[in-house]
Amino acid sequence: MSRRKNRTQAVKAPPAPVAGSDGPEQYRSLLPAEEYTRLEAALQKPLEPALRINPLKVDPLQALEDWKERYAWQVHRVPFCDTGWWVSNSPFPISQTIEHRLGFYYIQDAASMLPVELFDWQGTARPLVLDMAASPGGKTTHLVSKTGDQGLVMANDSSRSRITALRLVLQTWGAASSVVTSFPGEKFGDWFPDTFDRVLLDAPCSMHNLRSTDSHPVRPISEKERASLAVRQSHLLASAFTALKPGGQVVYSTCTLAPEEDEGVLQALLDRFPGAVRVENVHQRLPVPGPGLASDSEKTFDPQVQQAVRLWPHLYDTSGFFAVLITKLDSVNLPAQPAPYRALEKNGLEGLIGREENRLERQLSEEFGYSLASSLEKHDLSLWKRGEAIFAIPNPFIQGFRNFPFEAAGLLLGEETPQGFQLSHEWVARFSMQFKQGRYCLPEETIPAWLRGEDIHGLPLGSLPAGRTVIVVDQQDRLLGRGKLQAQRLKNLLPRRLV
Repeated sequence: MSRRKNRTQAVKAPPAPVAGSDGPEQYRSLLPAEEYTRLEAALQKPLEPALRINPLKVDPLQALEDWKERYAWQVHRVPFCDTGWWVSNSPFPISQTIEHRLGFYYIQDAASMLPVELFDWQGTARPLVLDMAASPGGKTTHLVSKTGDQGLVMANDSSRSRITALRLVLQTWGAASSVVTSFPGEKFGDWFPDTFDRVLLDAPCSMHNLRSTDSHPVRPISEKERASLAVRQSHLLASAFTALKPGGQVVYSTCTLAPEEDEGVLQALLDRFPGAVRVENVHQRLPVPGPGLASDSEKTFDPQVQQAVRLWPHLYDTSGFFAVLITKLDSVNLPAQPAPYRALEKNGLEGLIGREENRLERQLSEEFGYSLASSLEKHDLSLWKRGEAIFAIPNPFIQGFRNFPFEAAGLLLGEETPQGFQLSHEWVARFSMQFKQGRYCLPEETIPAWLRGEDIHGLPLGSLPAGRTVIVVDQQDRLLGRGKLQAQRLKNLLPRRLV
């Protein structure tokens, strides 16, 4: 990205607020007059783009300084997320950088960074985490980052049509400790009671966050549809709570401000499991508290409900959002049901034997100065082969959920080819900071062509032999992907989806 367009990134004016029962007017009675005026004013301003940095791949503060200089960004911090930043000025969309394509940061509405930040992570080495409604995967990547990519993050979504997007997001992020499944979230409490240390339920909702965007336009919702959503949300939250270990935590969140889908669902959980639910007070974590409602003008809620967080758009210039941190005090002793069964071997997987793993360890050490064994041990992964592909899969899944059907597991290490083992793009992008050798520096003038997916001709091999796969970097040691050295040519191995 060496050339910069000499124009400021265009910022769309916000869509006009939706009138009637689907616009801000429906919330007038829930806010003091002065705050409602501030809400209306905030909705006239466009949302600034925000990003969350991937600490698994880069040092967040150093990377931010590099990007500010390289792309002339002006940034300010999201106050409730230490890796979240608003980008208030950029010469071009922040989606158009190689760093974004390589998964060094994720573009996300700042409000959506709140749920994962509410969890307490101290004392949870290698936790079992369930993301019950995960697609498209933004919050799942946040969970993987907060766990240090250790333990297990089971990313589930009931819609099979959304699984591909979820898999690609996790793959781009470099998540090795994740497994993707596709089942109704309502079933997990029956199948796995008292199992998970942390459960995130970012529930399907009406999306009435008062911020209409191209990807999430506000649309009218009938009372019947909203009531149906609230019933499903209550079932999902009860399942999430049941699947949680006593002493564990669940975060329930929605991108709607409708009380029926927020405080009303939380109240239903308190009513269903009296004495087992504690709503945690997290307002001290926010510079400007946004307490849950005491009443929705029709019913009065349990006082604990006010300890939830209601992010009105005017508090932080975000979309509207709701999130609550809940601790499970005791088991709820509901009858368990057998989970679906599919033998691990039915997925075509077979564990690598010791000599094969040792061969890969030697090759990666000799070619890249990289210790595969150290990464496998740190992240508690084991190697499994399917066809010619070799995957690193989290051991907590193998040990605790071995025969539970899944859509994807772990991270692709590489593939056996007629020319020998070839390390995957995903593994290189994830662990590139640990590769001390086999790096090839591209001349600055060739980088635009490289990022278009073109091979680069007329380059010297240097001390590296022809046929070698190399880590391609620029003069600032910025990762640009993989390449294969051939006579007077560097073959471009960037995946087509990234070009």
